[in-house]
Amino acid sequence: MGGRIKMELLKERIQKDGKIKEGNVLKVDSFLNHQMDTGLFREIGKEFKRRFDGEKITKILTIEASGIGIACIAGEEFQVPVVFAKKTQTKNIAGEVYTSRVESYTHGKVYDILVSKEFIGKEDRVLLIDDFLANGKALEGLIEIVEKAGAHLAGAGIVIEKGFQPGGERIRARGIHLESLAIIESMDEKTGEIRFRENVG
Repeated sequence: MGGRIKMELLKERIQKDGKIKEGNVLKVDSFLNHQMDTGLFREIGKEFKRRFDGEKITKILTIEASGIGIACIAGEEFQVPVVFAKKTQTKNIAGEVYTSRVESYTHGKVYDILVSKEFIGKEDRVLLIDDFLANGKALEGLIEIVEKAGAHLAGAGIVIEKGFQPGGERIRARGIHLESLAIIESMDEKTGEIRFRENVG
């Protein structure tokens, strides 16, 4: 019950500080993905631990950049390393990599993400973490990397899901254990109203 009360605080924060922009964009950069409220992140990390407890997670995988802060605090709760998929090849990634092509809803472009083969293997049980789920392309890219590694996908934890976009439905249809802490049913740019789906968790 405590977790549900804490996640009501997340919804209240989205209502209070979230800004709806043209094109169904929800800006939550004052507390989630630019300036970060680490106290809120701690509660989010605890809630992911509660929802995926018993999954024997060995690695958390996220994507740069805005998923990293949340994933790190969740990693502390699970006491496992956090790996993040990079969007650009850099000189300090040596050796072989897993890659996947991702289309960004927010930025309207396609890019390759990559993870060094050194950090995910067949023995791993991987939990995916990200801040947003809209069309689900980033999450599908991370799923593809886990599949290429031959690792076990334990599930995906999302802070905010846009329930009116197809990503969540598509991921769940694949039989993947998806937990979204706040699911937005609708949002109105003119009135600023945000409605949430009653998700049980």
